[in-house]
Amino acid sequence: MAPTLFDDSLKPGDLIEFFRGTFEHWAVYIGGNEVVHLVPQGADDDSVPFSSLMTVLDSGIAEVMRHKIWEVARFDRYHVNNLLDDEYEPHERRIIVRDACRMVGRQLPYCVVSNNCEHFVTELRYGKPESRQVKTVIAGVATVAVALGVTLISSLLKDDNKRRNHK
Repeated sequence: MAPTLFDDSLKPGDLIEFFRGTFEHWAVYIGGNEVVHLVPQGADDDSVPFSSLMTVLDSGIAEVMRHKIWEVARFDRYHVNNLLDDEYEPHERRIIVRDACRMVGRQLPYCVVSNNCEHFVTELRYGKPESRQVKTVIAGVATVAVALGVTLISSLLKDDNKRRNHK
């Protein structure tokens, strides 16, 4: 997204959700058209597209970086998503920004399931690392697993009943 398309409604401390296609990337807006975000190793290399899901899945280390919002967005859509404001009291905006800026340059462990960019920003804003994105995927996988299990059991029971009836 070009600098001229910048959304003036952003406030320091807001969580920004970037839509990458197969997943979302998260950052904290710190003011001055800048964000702080957790970037998996290799994802900031222009030769490796950040939208690559494999880059995200294959990294065990990430770096906290500070960029202009349009450098992070590139051509992707984004919006403010303070997703847990109804559940938790957000920290003061100045505290969120201060803490985010203090983290810049640090390398942190990265795990797509337990320590990703969404966990990073929710911990800064609420003091609680959570990822709705991960919870949604896990719930979806669990639902599919249960459905497959029920289908398999039903199929086995039908086969068993057929065998009994043919004897």
